[in-house]
Amino acid sequence: MAKLILIRHGQSLWNAANKFTGWVDVPMSERGRAEATIASCKLRDGGYTVDICFTSMLIRAIETAIVCLTECDAVRGGRIPYIWHDPAEPDWHGWDRHIGDPDKELKIICSPALDERYYGDLQGLNKAEMSEKFGAQQVHLWRRSYSVRPPGGESLEDTVKRTVPFFEAAILPELKAGKNVMVAAHGNSLRSILMVLDRLSEDEVASLELATGVPIVYDVDAEGLFTNKQVLA
Repeated sequence: MAKLILIRHGQSLWNAANKFTGWVDVPMSERGRAEATIASCKLRDGGYTVDICFTSMLIRAIETAIVCLTECDAVRGGRIPYIWHDPAEPDWHGWDRHIGDPDKELKIICSPALDERYYGDLQGLNKAEMSEKFGAQQVHLWRRSYSVRPPGGESLEDTVKRTVPFFEAAILPELKAGKNVMVAAHGNSLRSILMVLDRLSEDEVASLELATGVPIVYDVDAEGLFTNKQVLA
């Protein structure tokens, strides 16, 4: 039975500063790197290995994936992780083409479909200051409601429309093939996926909070049935 490992990136520098981050490419903080290291140790201690990894295009998620896969060698199962680039990308030169051994390599596939929700005009602004300006209830709606968009940004509903089709088209087939898959992404892109996996309503997903750097593991059978959810807190 395959394993699906979902992990929200470790704390970023703007998480620490209580700022809306969205698509701004902010790296992890010292605490965030420690969280990713601890996550790697928990995966190792639980006997989990990863065969393929998916992440967003944002550095905080990519950093988290790299730390999880390299801090504890057992998690990568003897494979060498590398970031795979699609030869069809118009801006990619194909310089990473090589003759390799797939059994000894671990693809890390980056996709914008897994990027955080776009916070539009709120990006870079302090959440507490926005609550004072617009009211705590309005900011809560922007952050946690399903269909309300922040000014110039995406709602969670918008995020679902890009994240879930990618999950079904790219990630689910790997799980059905028996591979253990890690997805290192963001609070809202992962909430989109969890909404489907846990059959959450719009109201239920509004109250869902994901801690940074904490792996969530599902068993997945050949039919794509998700069972036995564990949170490695």
